[in-house]
Order: sequence, then structure tokens, then C-alpha cells
Amino acid sequence: MQELDMNSLKSRVEAILFITARAMTPDEIGNILDIDAETIEQALLELIMDYSARDGALEIDDESGYIIQVKEEHTDLVELLCPVDLKPATLRTLSIIALKEPIRQTALIELRGSGAYDHIKELVEKGLISKTKDKNGRSFNLKTTPKFAEYFKLKGDTKTLAKMLELDKSSLKENPSQEDNAE
Repeated sequence: MQELDMNSLKSRVEAILFITARAMTPDEIGNILDIDAETIEQALLELIMDYSARDGALEIDDESGYIIQVKEEHTDLVELLCPVDLKPATLRTLSIIALKEPIRQTALIELRGSGAYDHIKELVEKGLISKTKDKNGRSFNLKTTPKFAEYFKLKGDTKTLAKMLELDKSSLKENPSQEDNAE
């Protein structure tokens, strides 16, 4: 690779950190740019100082590799605008709620086990589902909220989505060769 001045190198390293959105080591960045890790380390240290000097909302953290992140004092905005990713088990619980809504909490617990109570609590806190008492007052009805549709960029209601998924399943059963290609 051609010689880069330090400002150009810092810009390229910054772009890599921004695009990958995960912690990266100087070796990984160096491999991408075809530059030795020591030079990358120097560029990273200068970038850290640059971010520090401008006192903005972003910082480069170097705890477990280098990553661009929002400073802790602004995490409330991140949580408001971008819900935290869901753990796979919670996501599976949410998918059952979305496909079978409205679903009674007792039915969901039978399907997912007692761990689903924690999933329900988290999903309600994140505003992805609503929980209302059923008419008997013994259980709760669970269903997705508009925030769920917005988060997953869905158009229409989840019943339409469930019907579409059922249609896809039935078309795969009719044409088994497609099933192999779908995975």
C-alpha cells in the first residue's frame, strides 16, 4: 500500500471502526490496510486524543480492542432511539407472541417455559409488547406494539405476516427442492 500521512491513516482507521461497529485489534486493522500494527496503534492513540479534545458524544474505547461508541452520559438517548439487541431466547419468545397474538401468557409459558416470564418483562420494558389482563383476570394477554413493527420495519399487522409465513411454508412443502435452497 502507498505511504499515507498520519491524518489520512487516522481517517481510514476511523472509517474501519465506524463501519465494523465492533471492537478491533491493531493487527486486524493493520491487515485490512496492509500496514504494521505499531503504526496503526499510533494512529489509534492519536484518534483517541482527537475524540477527547473535541468533547463530543462519541469516544474510542480500548478496553477489549478499539471501538467507536457513544459516551456513557448519552446512553439514555441510545436506548430511547435504538432498543438494545435482544438475546436469542427473548427473540424466540417475541416471535411466538408476534405470530400467535393475542396470546395468553399462560399459553406462552407452556410453550416457552418459566424463563419466558423474564422475557415478557424485558419486552414490556422495551415497549415491544403490551400486557393486559384477560377477561377472567387470571392471566394476561400479550401482543406486539407499534414499536415492534417499527423496530422490525414491518408493514401491516403481524397477522398478515403470520399468513405470509404460512404461505411460504406451504409452498415449500409442495416444492421440496426449494426447501433445501431456502436454508
